[in-house]
Amino acid sequence: MENPRTEHRDPATQDLDTVGTEGVLRTLHTADRAVLDAVEPLLPELARLVDAAVAALRAGGSVHYFGAGTSGRLAVLDAAELRPTFSLEPGRVVAHLAGGARAVTEAVEGAEDDVAAGEADAAGLGAGDVAFGVSASGRTPYVGGALRAARRAGAVTALLANSPGPVLGPLADHLLVADTGPEVLTGSTRLKAGTSAKLVLNGFSTAVMVGLGRTWSNLMVSVSATNDKLHARAGRVLAEVTGLAPDEASAALRAAGGDLPTALVAALRGCGAAEAAALLAAAGGSVRAAVQG
Repeated sequence: MENPRTEHRDPATQDLDTVGTEGVLRTLHTADRAVLDAVEPLLPELARLVDAAVAALRAGGSVHYFGAGTSGRLAVLDAAELRPTFSLEPGRVVAHLAGGARAVTEAVEGAEDDVAAGEADAAGLGAGDVAFGVSASGRTPYVGGALRAARRAGAVTALLANSPGPVLGPLADHLLVADTGPEVLTGSTRLKAGTSAKLVLNGFSTAVMVGLGRTWSNLMVSVSATNDKLHARAGRVLAEVTGLAPDEASAALRAAGGDLPTALVAALRGCGAAEAAALLAAAGGSVRAAVQG
C-alpha cells in the first residue's frame, strides 16, 4: 500500500538543515500559506456537515471527535473551548483521543493502532449523533474503529484527512480532504496537516455555535462569565447591544444572576429574568430566537 502524501518527502525542502534559522522559518511560513488554499475547496461539504451537526444537537444528540496524536489533541482543544466560549452544556461536543487523557501531554505508544479502543470510545453513539474523525493520513486504525462503530449505530459520520483517496473515506458520510501535500519536515503532520485541522475544526465548531444561536451578530453573548475579565466583557456586550448605560447594564446582569443571554433577552423583550430564562429554554438557548419570539 502506497504511503499517504503526508509521508512523502518534499524535494523543495531537502536543504532544510543548511539554510539557517531564518531560512527554516521562512520555509515553514511559505508552506503554511498554502494551507488556506487546501482548505477552501472543503467549505461546501463542511457546510453540509455543520448543518447536520446543528440538526443533531437541536434534537438532543451530540457531536464526537475522534483522533490520535496531533489530530486528536487539536480536537480536544476545540471541544474544550466550547463550554467557556458558548456556555455549551457538558457532553454535547466530546473529543476522544487515542490513548486517553495521558496522550494529551505525552505519546502513548500503539494507541493510534488500537482499533478496539476506537470502537469502544464510539460505543455510546446512536442515530442522533455525529462522529467526526480527524486523521492526517486518512488511515488511522483508532479512527477507523470509531467510525465503523458509529456507522453501525446509525450516527452521521465525517472524516477530515490530508491525503487524496483516504483509506477510511468510505466510512464517511461527509469526506473532507485538505490536500496539504508533503510536510516541510517529512512526516511531521503537526505542521501543515495540523494547521489545516485547526482551521477546519475552528470553522466547524464556530459555525455550529452560530447555527445554534449561541451568538448575537458577531458577539459572544453566550460566554460564561467565570472571571473578572469575562464579567466585565459581558457588561460591555450588554450595554452595546441594548443601549443601556454601563451601570444599568451591570445591574441588569446582576438581576439575571450574571447570565448574559438571560440579561439580553430580558432587556430586549422588556421582561423579567425568570421570563427571559423561560424564553431562552423554549428557544433551545438561541438568544435571537428568544428575542424575536
